[in-house]
Amino acid sequence: MTQTGPVLGIEGTAWNLSASVFDESLISLASHAYTPPTGGIHPREAAQHHASYARSVISEALKEANVPISAVAFSQGPGLGPCLRVVATAARALAASLNIPLIGVNHCVAHIEIGRFASGFEDPIVLYASGANTQVLGYLNGRYRIFGETLDIGIGNALDKFARSKNLAHPGGPKIEIHAKDGKYIPFPYTVKGMDLAFSGLMSAAKDAKASLEDVCYSLQENAFAMCTEVSERALAQTGKDELILVGGVGANKRFQEMMHAMCEERGASCFVPEMKYLGDNGAMIAYTGRLMLEAGMSLSLEESIVMPGFRADQAEVPWRDNPKRVQNHGSGHDSESTRRGAEAVVTVGVNAYGMPTVTKKRVSKRYRVSPLDEHLILERTKTEARLLSEARRAGVRTPVLSDITETTLQMEQIYGPVLKEALCESHLFEAGKVVGTLHCAGIAHGDLTTCNMIVEQKSTGTDNETEDSPSIALIDFGLAHMTTELEPRGVDLHVLFQILISTSAEHENLKKAFCLGYATTAPDAALVIAREEEICERGRYL
Repeated sequence: MTQTGPVLGIEGTAWNLSASVFDESLISLASHAYTPPTGGIHPREAAQHHASYARSVISEALKEANVPISAVAFSQGPGLGPCLRVVATAARALAASLNIPLIGVNHCVAHIEIGRFASGFEDPIVLYASGANTQVLGYLNGRYRIFGETLDIGIGNALDKFARSKNLAHPGGPKIEIHAKDGKYIPFPYTVKGMDLAFSGLMSAAKDAKASLEDVCYSLQENAFAMCTEVSERALAQTGKDELILVGGVGANKRFQEMMHAMCEERGASCFVPEMKYLGDNGAMIAYTGRLMLEAGMSLSLEESIVMPGFRADQAEVPWRDNPKRVQNHGSGHDSESTRRGAEAVVTVGVNAYGMPTVTKKRVSKRYRVSPLDEHLILERTKTEARLLSEARRAGVRTPVLSDITETTLQMEQIYGPVLKEALCESHLFEAGKVVGTLHCAGIAHGDLTTCNMIVEQKSTGTDNETEDSPSIALIDFGLAHMTTELEPRGVDLHVLFQILISTSAEHENLKKAFCLGYATTAPDAALVIAREEEICERGRYL
C-alpha cells in the first residue's frame, strides 16, 4: 500500500455539491445544494449551480481543513452527465495546479465505504437506496457484486415523481415522510422478484389512488420500504452474513431505518445506518474512498479522467479489500440442527404421523411489515407455493410432494442433498438449466431462482453407499412463482440466478454457460429468453 495523507474529495453527481478533506478521520466538510424552483432536478440547471458554487465550496473545505492535501478525488459516476463534468473539471484543474494525483471514485462504492468506515463492519451486506439507485450488494473477488436491484426506477426517483404529482416540493421523500405520519394502510402493488424489485407499478398506483394524501403516503412508504427490507433479508439468508448497512439518501427516512433494524434484530444480525453527514451524497465519502484508492496505488491521468454517467458499482475495482472468510451458516443466528430460518419462513425437519421424514415450512410474521400487508403476503405466498409446486411436478419438474397445508404452513417430503449453493459445478448447472427450461415450458416462472432454492438430490442406485453419477436438481420455494408465458418473467428468473452466481462464485461465467446449455435442451425459445436476460442487464439504472 502507498503511504498517503489528507485527500480532498469533490462530490456533485446530482443536486448536492460537496467537498471534504479526509485523512485518518473527517477533517472538513462543505456543501451547497441545488433546489429546483419547480419539478425535479434539471441537469443543466444543476450543473450551472455546481459551476457557480464550486470555488466557494472547495475553498471552504480546504480552509477549514488547513492542511496540505496529497490528492484530489472526484465522483466519476454514476450520475447526471452535466453535473459530473463540472466536478471533474474542477478536480482536474486543482490536481494539475498542485501537481498531485487525481482519483476518479465510483459514487456507489463511496457510499459503501463510508458506511463501512462509520460502522466498523468488516463484510456487510449493503442496501444502497438513493434517488436513481436501489441495489443490494456484497463484496467478492475484488469488486462489489450486485445481488439484486431495481428493474425499472430507483426508489428515490419513484418517491420524488409521486411527490411532484401531488405538488410536493423537491426533494419529495421528506415531504412524504411527514404526511405518512397521520396515514393508515391501503393496499398497493408489492413487487419483489427474487432479490430484484420494481417500483413503477407502486408509484403509478399511488398517483392514481382515490384516498387521502396521508393514507397514500403512508401506504407508499410501507410497501416500498418493506420491499427493500425483504430483498435485504434474502441477501442475508443467501450469504449467511450477519451485518447489514443501509446507505444512500433514502435511508434518512426513520420508518425505513426502523424496518431494517427490526428485520436484523429478528435474524440476530447487526444493522447500521450512518449519521446524516455520511448518509446522503457528500464529499466525505469521495475523499475517504479516494484515500483508500490512493493507498492502493490507484490514480488517473488527465486522459483517463472522463466521466461515466452509467458507472455501475460492479464495474469498479476494489483492490484495497481482502476476500471475506467463507461463511458457514445459511440461515439466522437462531438456527438449530433440525430448524432453519430462511428469508421468510422457518423450516423444520421431522417426521409425519406415519413416521415418514418430512419438512415443515411455516411462513412467519414480519415485524417490519404493517399487519394487513404481512397477512396478505403470507396467505397468498403459501397458497401460490402449494398450487405451483404441484403444477410444476405434473410438468415433470422434481419438487417436494405435499402432504398437508394450512394458511401459513406447508408439510412436504424431505429431499436429501445439498442446496446448489454448496455444490456449484458445471454439471450441476447444466442439470439446473434443463429443469428450469422444463418449468418455463410449463408456463411457470419461479420468481426466486437462487442457488438456495435448488437441491442437488442424492438418489440411491440400489447398492450400498452409492449414488447416481448425475444427481437430479429439485426446485423448492415457489412462494413468488406465477403462471406466465411471457418472456420478461422468464428472463428475470435467469437474471436473478446469474446475479447470484456473479455475486458468490469466481467461476460464474463457466457456470452461466453450463446453465444456458442445459436450458436450451428443454426450452425451445431459449435464445429469446437468454436475449431478454441480457436486455434486462443493459437497461439503464441511472436515468
